[in-house]
Amino acid sequence: MFDIDRWQEIYHVLSKNKLRTALTAFGVFWGMFMLVVLMGSGNGLRNGVMGDFGSFATNSFFVWGQTSSMPYKGFQKGRYVAFDNDDTEALKRGLTGAAVVAPKCQLGGYRSTNFVTRKNFSGSSFGISGDVPEIIKISPKKIVQGRWLNQKDLDDKRKVAVIGSRVKEVLFEKDENPIGEYINISGIYFMVIGVHDLEFTSGHNDSELESILTPLTTFQQAFNWGDRVGWYSVMGKPDVAVADLEQEARVILKKRHNVHPDDHRAIGGWNASEEFGKISGLFIAIQVLVWVVGIGTLLAGVIGVSNIMLVVVKERTKEIGIRKAIGATPFSIVSQIILEALILTGMAGYLGLSAGVGVLELVNSSIEGSAGMFTNPEIDLSAALICLIIIVISGGLAGVIPAQKAAGVDPIVALRSE
Repeated sequence: MFDIDRWQEIYHVLSKNKLRTALTAFGVFWGMFMLVVLMGSGNGLRNGVMGDFGSFATNSFFVWGQTSSMPYKGFQKGRYVAFDNDDTEALKRGLTGAAVVAPKCQLGGYRSTNFVTRKNFSGSSFGISGDVPEIIKISPKKIVQGRWLNQKDLDDKRKVAVIGSRVKEVLFEKDENPIGEYINISGIYFMVIGVHDLEFTSGHNDSELESILTPLTTFQQAFNWGDRVGWYSVMGKPDVAVADLEQEARVILKKRHNVHPDDHRAIGGWNASEEFGKISGLFIAIQVLVWVVGIGTLLAGVIGVSNIMLVVVKERTKEIGIRKAIGATPFSIVSQIILEALILTGMAGYLGLSAGVGVLELVNSSIEGSAGMFTNPEIDLSAALICLIIIVISGGLAGVIPAQKAAGVDPIVALRSE
């Protein structure tokens, strides 16, 4: 393996026809390069899409009231289903598999924005919601200043608020401490008790940074919501099927609001667990496709190496015959040919791997900090190691047939060849 003469011979063989060697190596280089780039691109797309979930609890679901589509128990269709505090208690009692049942209200409705002022500062793109402290288990937030909501805030109906970091940027001076200051929401003053950021940010959940969260009970009283609830966020306990838990919640709510059991329109919902499962399945399929296409491209390059090595063996028929005539063993002949193929494939594959990683790093640095559906395109260490193993195996396979051809050379016939 470390015989200097052997390495000099390999160098001589590969450098004898530089153009042929370069074109052959390019096939392997391009196959490995495409495999790495495709893998990194798939990971970048997955990271961008999965970024929408961030640290969000994927074992959760949401339900909200809509308009009934079927008459039931004397009620006509077209009746709006509105939730209230009694529904909250019913869900907490009935959903034994739920870890968190979090009612929520949104001023102006889902994804609406509101005008908020403070002294000479104002903003009109802020979402105002009434929440319970447990919501942070479903939608984790990083408290960068002050504190989070607590049960005492709800019990005493305190006019306090936790604001997003962008709200702070708009309503406060750069170095100003917002804790203990008051903001005006629709003519009602709330004291800021905390500033939150996100555990994980992407272009699709950054709007959370423009949110202002208040205690649910305070919200209901301050904005004349009475005991109404906008929707529920429910997180299941470990090993509890979220789909079954959602179905239980729908049964409870339909029974309480006299909705037909087969009316699927009266109560809307979104199951994070199901959506996460669909997306995960999609990216598994994409990953399989990437490997198939990438390895197929690499295989084409390896076949090219094998064909060229066959040509090399034919050109060296007389040389091989002489070596066998003076006592060279079949193993030495075979190992020499396989080593030559391995070196050619390995060098080209390694350069392709390095070039692919370099391109991914270049793309990653150019989009760093920007929001979108494509984030952090890279391959992990295990994937890189697999690629290196593929290179080694490919090199060995590329040399097998030419090596067998060389081992079968008859010395007498070889010495007669021109």
